[in-house]
Amino acid sequence: MGKYFGTDGFRGKANEGLTAQHAYEIGRFLGWYYGRNERAKIVVGKDTRRSSYMLEYALSAGLTASGADAYLLHVTTTPSVSYVTRTDGFDCGVMISASHNPYYDNGIKLMNREGEKMDETTISLVEDYLDGRLELDGSLWTELPLATEDSIGAVVDHSAGRNRYMGYLISLGMYSFKGKKVALDCANGSAWSIAPHIFEALGAEVSVINNRPNGLNINDNAGSTHIGGLQKYVVEHGMDVGFAYDGDADRCLAVDENGALVDGDKIMYIYSRYMKEREKLVNNTVVTTVMSNFGLYKALDEIGIGYAKTAVGDKYVYEHMVQHGDRIGGEQSGHIIFSRYARTGDGILTSLKVMEVMMAKKERLSKLAEPVTIYPQVLVNVRVKDKRAAQEDPKVQAAVQAVAEALGNSGRILVRESGTEPLVRVMVEAESEDRCRELAEQVAEVIRSQGHAAL
Repeated sequence: MGKYFGTDGFRGKANEGLTAQHAYEIGRFLGWYYGRNERAKIVVGKDTRRSSYMLEYALSAGLTASGADAYLLHVTTTPSVSYVTRTDGFDCGVMISASHNPYYDNGIKLMNREGEKMDETTISLVEDYLDGRLELDGSLWTELPLATEDSIGAVVDHSAGRNRYMGYLISLGMYSFKGKKVALDCANGSAWSIAPHIFEALGAEVSVINNRPNGLNINDNAGSTHIGGLQKYVVEHGMDVGFAYDGDADRCLAVDENGALVDGDKIMYIYSRYMKEREKLVNNTVVTTVMSNFGLYKALDEIGIGYAKTAVGDKYVYEHMVQHGDRIGGEQSGHIIFSRYARTGDGILTSLKVMEVMMAKKERLSKLAEPVTIYPQVLVNVRVKDKRAAQEDPKVQAAVQAVAEALGNSGRILVRESGTEPLVRVMVEAESEDRCRELAEQVAEVIRSQGHAAL
């Protein structure tokens, strides 16, 4: 991860960590970098935060000042920007969103011409320009040339691209949803004007909550990070299923007819099993992160499906899928990637795929998710002086090994460093929460007693 960009873009509090000037400078760089041979075409989407408009205008000013044409999708989802970038021949795509964060945060996500997350080399060049030390083509660029006369770029309304994306998702519907009562929680975010129309087009009886964005209520007690409201709604209104998205709709969590949560791990189980039954599960593998629940792995073992584990972040899941040709992967949080259909997590696509299995197998969601028993999980964070030194301490490693042996096949321990804070995270999964906490604290105490804890 770089100085400004993490695993999911440049994110910070609007006009503090991420300013309109940052957006302008990023636009200046992208417009110049991709336009060195011919005029660049760059597509831009945004979520419903009040600050997204400010950043969109600043970014567009930077792009056009460098001679690029900025094509605006307006309020839309991250996966729609990915889709439009790769299908409409854009040089790159930009999504303005802080995903599941509160309204006062925002972010800028960059995608390459294939709709994938931008490569680290290009991200490093963006960061170098922001810091005034860009070296490229044998020159030091403290400032970039401004376009003049007819070289100045244009801003183009490209809402038609968003509509084509909606048509694409509808075309993937293999079954009519007629007779199914579906509840959607749009998090007052990007999905609010897209997801309901798709489900209605496929015949579902749709009820929608948190679909009145005002710029300040995105993710506010709503969406996939606050699933309780949807759980209550599904039960009280007798819905067959519910789906909750996050602010930019690249995540999806489901709720079954009884109001029980069906998280990303269970969704991966349900769909990978369905793929295996139809001999469509390439490599017989599901790609997970190290934070997927132990219960998912036990359930996959029972039906003979293999799995890979990557670092936390859908970016790493996708990289592994591309390298090995895998078809499904994702995170417990609901970032699910179906590589045959998308280059990134797509919450609306995920909900359609869950519906596909329900319709094909004529089963309720509770029945489909039943084989996965989610184990209790406890995470203890220890603030440390040096993350690597703490993890490499022989006594800490011995304590971790002792817990692993004590758990045997009934749970697991994972010790990893935070990517953004000076923390070592000790995670234990076992058959009871008390047991999890006891063993996690056991390792955390060794880290502290060895003098690694920060004051």
